[in-house]
Amino acid sequence: MARHFLLTADGGSRGNPGPAGYGAVVHEGHIVVAELYDFLGIATNNVAEYSGLVAGLEAIHAIDPDAEVDVRMDSKLVVEQMSGRWQIKHAGMRELAQKAREAHSPSLVSYGWIPREENSHADRLANKAMDELGGFVPRQLNFLTERLRTDEVATTIIFVRHGETILTPDRKFSGSGEINPPLTAEGLAQAKLVAQEVGKLTPEVLIASPLMRTTQTAEEIAAVVDLTIIFDEAWYECDFGIWDGMSIDEVKSAYPKEYQAWVSSSAYAPPGGESYDALGWRVDEAIDNLVAKYPGKRVVVVAHNGVIKQAIRLATGGSPSSIFHIDVSPCSISSLLIWPSDGLRALRSANERGHLR
Repeated sequence: MARHFLLTADGGSRGNPGPAGYGAVVHEGHIVVAELYDFLGIATNNVAEYSGLVAGLEAIHAIDPDAEVDVRMDSKLVVEQMSGRWQIKHAGMRELAQKAREAHSPSLVSYGWIPREENSHADRLANKAMDELGGFVPRQLNFLTERLRTDEVATTIIFVRHGETILTPDRKFSGSGEINPPLTAEGLAQAKLVAQEVGKLTPEVLIASPLMRTTQTAEEIAAVVDLTIIFDEAWYECDFGIWDGMSIDEVKSAYPKEYQAWVSSSAYAPPGGESYDALGWRVDEAIDNLVAKYPGKRVVVVAHNGVIKQAIRLATGGSPSSIFHIDVSPCSISSLLIWPSDGLRALRSANERGHLR
């Protein structure tokens, strides 16, 4: 069966033409397999958008030249032109469109338009390219003290890690694989306690990873807060591949070189699994999408250790390797504030578990 990728891409120019950059994100299922961005120098918005498309298709072709690709962009121009419905009159864009056709077989690529708010991940990467690689000073809006002075209501994300499973006490790898363990009796008791605590926070939306342990925890919360659970695979735990269900000692014994590579770099993926960097890209995108959909709301997300650690890292601006210095206990509560207008993220609490003492 052919592999299937989703590519979202965007580009921007400060001046049109002006200093320009692009961003592209490659997904395979719920996993983000690549983030791409670059500064282009002086160019137009449309050239920057086409450049993001080309970079994304080239990256996918390098992974699998026979893969099927769904491209989603908020540029109506690029989508219509690449679909063959609009003519390409600009010489520079004709050249880039040809590069896109050469990058990956057009017969394997389909195009669709999405609203701008659904393309926030690629848009943020394009701005990152202009700011970091283009040498520009980011817009000075991202100061928490300034945001707290405004009347804008932040989106509150209340992360709850699931309760204990049979794998939790021995800290065995428990990802998004086939084992999918349910809660133990202790885990169910923890879920009932955290549900009471979450109820005091009067949430307006309840989201959960669809895995068994998060589903059971979310069901206890739903019974208290009287909300319907919205399941979303974007909040799946990291995929640990063939290590799923194994203890650290077992992995170190069976895969010593691979384990050393994993603890040495957040970019390393266990055999058949997902790297922590890829998980971070996925969580980053999921947070943006949540804020776009529920601006100013109080949202509970029932998720996993790795997911919540990444959310904390992203809110505090930590390096990718800082995830190895964060831990989140079963049925603990961690919360973020995010301002919809500029995406500023602030950590409000982490690993709260007084309700379990």
